[in-house]
Amino acid sequence: MANLDVEDFIQQNRAVADEVETYRGYWESDKHWQPRREFILRNINDFEEPHVDQLLALSMVWANNVFMGCRYSTELLEKVKEMAEGVVVEDAPVFKTRDEIMKKQQGQ
Repeated sequence: MANLDVEDFIQQNRAVADEVETYRGYWESDKHWQPRREFILRNINDFEEPHVDQLLALSMVWANNVFMGCRYSTELLEKVKEMAEGVVVEDAPVFKTRDEIMKKQQGQ
């Protein structure tokens, strides 16, 4: 679902889009919320009540990985990356592990 497709979905499913807006955390900036919102909208049809909480948890896993560099199991990251396919994040931070930093310092 391209960005235009997401906007079309919102226009055609105003009630769903309004419900998704209630899932935004008060701490989420627009930069974090817009991609997570798109993640939710792209996958909401696969998670009917009472499983929407699972979708919200997966969206937070994805957002935490992208924006804060949190690490999770390989299986979980593969799942959320597949679910996020097509979601564009502008100016996403790049994270390095301690081992990557140490290796670079030792090479100097």
